[in-house]
Amino acid sequence: MRLLIIEDTKDLATSMKKGLEKTGFVVDISYSGQDGEEKAYVNNYDAILLDLNLPDKDGIEILKYLRSEHIDTPVIIITARDEVEERALGLDLGADDYLTKPFQLLELRARVQAVIRRFNGRTSPDISIGFLSINPAARVAFIYGKALPLSVKEFDILEYLAIKHPHVISSEEIAEHIYDESFDPFSSVLRVHLTRLRKKLAEAAGTDVLITMRGKGYSLCVE
Repeated sequence: MRLLIIEDTKDLATSMKKGLEKTGFVVDISYSGQDGEEKAYVNNYDAILLDLNLPDKDGIEILKYLRSEHIDTPVIIITARDEVEERALGLDLGADDYLTKPFQLLELRARVQAVIRRFNGRTSPDISIGFLSINPAARVAFIYGKALPLSVKEFDILEYLAIKHPHVISSEEIAEHIYDESFDPFSSVLRVHLTRLRKKLAEAAGTDVLITMRGKGYSLCVE
């Protein structure tokens, strides 16, 4: 899952990035409102962590702009402002959650996971589809109850495809959600990860699980 942090306090932004990356998220950072707004508009993030007190553009204005452009990415407002009126305004304008500084990384991570889960129409933290089950918190996937020996990126790909199941997902969309902005779109890395993941899933299930739809993308056959 790919996140965007829009936060001008560099130490805090870096701390958030490191903490979230330890739990499997891919994180981009913007230290200004204008840059953050542009990244949020151009890229397809799974959630945005938005500070209100930015040096060049207020976070509320960024939120209003994104929603006016029909960008429905979940937004968690993160700020030192704790006035009830501002919390209410942010939520009324389309924010999905509100977290007041200072906060614990554990709570931040839980809030992020919750808004992504709700956005994708899930109520349970775990994902269960046919003979495949995934525990996102522990970052473990199972086929017929047996744990799969997946690399970090193999797990990321499988989790994203499971969240989007039964839709066919293009390689471009997969790359957008499991790599950060430094990823080279012409690299063969994603193809290598997909090939290895396909082999591991087939060996565990005794049948093809990761299906390629020529010219369209990838989907899971787990029923």
